[in-house]
Amino acid sequence: MAHASKETSKGAPKVASASTSASKGASRQALKSLNTRAVIAAVIGNALEWYDFVVFGFLTVVIAGLFFPSGSEYSSLLLTTASFGVAFVMRPVGGIVLGLYADRAGRKAALSLVIALMTLGIFLLAIAPPYSAIGIGAPVMIVVGRLLQGFSAGGEFGSSTALLIEAAPFSKRGFYGSFQMASQAAALLLGAVVGAAVTRGLSPEALRAWGWRVPFIVGLVIGPIGFYIRRNLADSEAFLHAKQTARRATLGEVFKSHSREILCGLGSVIALTVTIYVLISYLPTFAVKQLKLPYADPFLALIVGNLLLTVLCPVAGALSDRIGRKGLALWSLIITLVMIYPLFSWLEAAPSVSKLILVQAMLSVALSGYFGPFGAMIAELFPANVRSTGLSLAYNIAVMVFGGFGPFFVTWLIKTTDTPLAPTYYVMGGLAISIVAVACIPAMRHADLDARRKPA
Repeated sequence: MAHASKETSKGAPKVASASTSASKGASRQALKSLNTRAVIAAVIGNALEWYDFVVFGFLTVVIAGLFFPSGSEYSSLLLTTASFGVAFVMRPVGGIVLGLYADRAGRKAALSLVIALMTLGIFLLAIAPPYSAIGIGAPVMIVVGRLLQGFSAGGEFGSSTALLIEAAPFSKRGFYGSFQMASQAAALLLGAVVGAAVTRGLSPEALRAWGWRVPFIVGLVIGPIGFYIRRNLADSEAFLHAKQTARRATLGEVFKSHSREILCGLGSVIALTVTIYVLISYLPTFAVKQLKLPYADPFLALIVGNLLLTVLCPVAGALSDRIGRKGLALWSLIITLVMIYPLFSWLEAAPSVSKLILVQAMLSVALSGYFGPFGAMIAELFPANVRSTGLSLAYNIAVMVFGGFGPFFVTWLIKTTDTPLAPTYYVMGGLAISIVAVACIPAMRHADLDARRKPA
């Protein structure tokens, strides 16, 4: 009996060890599953957000004639690009309100609200009758829909980027964070594919009559799927830990304690926003009005460029986990700054769709080195208890000032300077500012779950 008892006691630690090992394995598997769901929720919802938001820019030429008719084609186009930009006035407001909400109620609650508001905005755009049918009510519906989209988009970047970074293992934040910009590129790619389909597959009359609504209807179909995924998501461990141990986020605290981080983040966003909204969103208008190319051709360049960004952003993000984010980001910005003017001069000298595609491809490859590490680079500026608010402030102020009215200012610059190369001056100025901002980013990286962070 004593012998049996002895063997049992010897065997007990082995059973406990096996049980502990199995428990750890199950825990790791559950965490991996949670992280995967977080990435899917952020990517699908984020892609839908930006698809809905930028597809309006792709259809500027058509919308101008339907909703903002005037005696001057230039005035009509200017009014439409202004309505594109007016949504950005709401971006900082949405960023503050929804960013604070995400830092208090959780990423899940904020992201669910964001996608619901965006879907409502695109619904108004999809059903709006033209000016010829209801007069002034038509542009009013367009502006209200854009304001709703602007408010919701203001909360998207901060909340989804925070979710991606907090779901990531600390050593893979660059890779996880890269899906922020990869999903934006995927959204632009989807918008370009749909835009190419309706412009190539429909006659100009059909496009004006009903075809322009198709891209918006596609967004309406996807909206409920993104909402369902986000509603069934759990909040990150990093957020829950910060909620228990750190001071509740307030706007005053963010400005007081993280002013340098906001400024560095804001400056870093400028390059991102001027390249997206001038080189990508404004490209169809630029190609048609300045290069005199057929309306369908620019979408081929957008498809190639955004496909490259979608594929290369995760590669660059993973690379930043190995070699560092600042160096990779700085070299990418410098190379883009050096390339952009010669490329557009070459394109403007003899415009063609093949040259437009090549220019877009080269710029996309160069920018992927910045877009990839971008999400992790600026998310790591802020601790988890104020991360969504800090990100939203830095991102949306820069986007409003330099991105939202970028097409408006570029249209005005081209008219005033009488040169189609005016967009390059605007983009080069933004790139130069961001190079300085990225160089000033501090080396500190917030670990979130580090026990050294005590309640304030």
